[in-house]
Amino acid sequence: MATMLGHITLVVREYDEAIAYYTRVLGFVLLEDSALGGEKRWVRVGPPGGGTALLLARAATPVQQARIGDQTGGRVAFFLFSDDFWADYQALVARGVQFTAQPRAEHYGHVVVFADLYGNRWDLLEQRSM
Repeated sequence: MATMLGHITLVVREYDEAIAYYTRVLGFVLLEDSALGGEKRWVRVGPPGGGTALLLARAATPVQQARIGDQTGGRVAFFLFSDDFWADYQALVARGVQFTAQPRAEHYGHVVVFADLYGNRWDLLEQRSM
């Protein structure tokens, strides 16, 4: 039986610009960067605490290029959990992350939406104990 979601593919323009953004701006760790032949690479990044990783996949066709930044039709695509919302929020602000709204308190916790390098929407979220 499957027990864990391993990787989530994120279509990007270029590997190196994506690695730079996700590691320097979001503070992720480069987990793997392996050449696969030609210009193709197997690139994984993820939060320092582990868990599910993003597989950065360079768009190779016009259809894939059209999907960069809009893999979910404008909906929030990714949820970045925090154990210290305000500290993480301030760190992301300082690194130039583009927030699309102000932080807010909801019944489930603190949340704020931001857009990544490509325009994909993310929630930074500190959940309340339910």
